[in-house]
Formats: sequence, structure tokens, C-alpha cells
Amino acid sequence: MTILHPMFAMIALTAVVCCLLLVSRVPSIIRHFGRLQGAMHSDELRPRLAKRMRFITDNYNHLFEQPVLFYALAVYLHLSQSDDVLQVQLAWGYVLLRTLHSFIQLTSNNVSARAVVFIASMIVLLLMVVRSGLNLIAA
Repeated sequence: MTILHPMFAMIALTAVVCCLLLVSRVPSIIRHFGRLQGAMHSDELRPRLAKRMRFITDNYNHLFEQPVLFYALAVYLHLSQSDDVLQVQLAWGYVLLRTLHSFIQLTSNNVSARAVVFIASMIVLLLMVVRSGLNLIAA
């Protein structure tokens, strides 16, 4: 198993949330088609969205924040052929934590629970970065 497997799992998670976003938004877009100028700026639209729709939107946005570093690191590890067993295990741990983060945000949106999972995922990601840096220095 290579780093590409957990990387693809993270891509799949993002695709699932993208589908949720589409399913939650398309009916409203169809209903209000021709009168969508009020949605020009997300900061103006967001307060008018139902709570559940905001959860989906926020989670979708979050999947394009911290995980970008994960994707870049995964590509680096793959291209440098330094995706050892521990890096792959850490990557799976990261994906599991991000999946849990999405689940929490899309359901209860318990911010305390989400924060703990976010911090744990960040620690795992930083461990991966540190290991990669140390391996690069040692090479």
C-alpha cells in the first residue's frame, strides 16, 4: 500500500461532501433561478441559509484548507519514494480523523468534539511533515 491510497480516500471524502453540497443547493438554485444575485457573496448568503446547509458549506470549505498540506505532502512522499509504512499509517490516521471531523460537523456540529479531532489531525499531519523534513536532512 502506498501513500496514494489514503490520499485517494481523502479525495473521495471531499467528493462525498461535494455531492452533499450539490444535493442541498440545487433545489434552491432551481427554485430561485433568475433571482440569484442575492447569493453573489457568500458572507451575505450564509446568514440566510438553514443551519444544516451551513454545516455542509462550512465542511466543504474546511476540506480545502488543512487537507491541502496533506495532498502536497502525499505527492511529495510519493514522488520522493519516501512513503514508508509509518508515513502511510499516519496518512490513514489523518484521513480517519478528517472523516470523523466531517461526520461531527455534518451531524451534531459539536464544536468541542470537532476541535479535539481537528487538533489531533493537525498533530498527525505535523508529525508527517517533521518526519519528511528529518528524512530530507538525513539524505
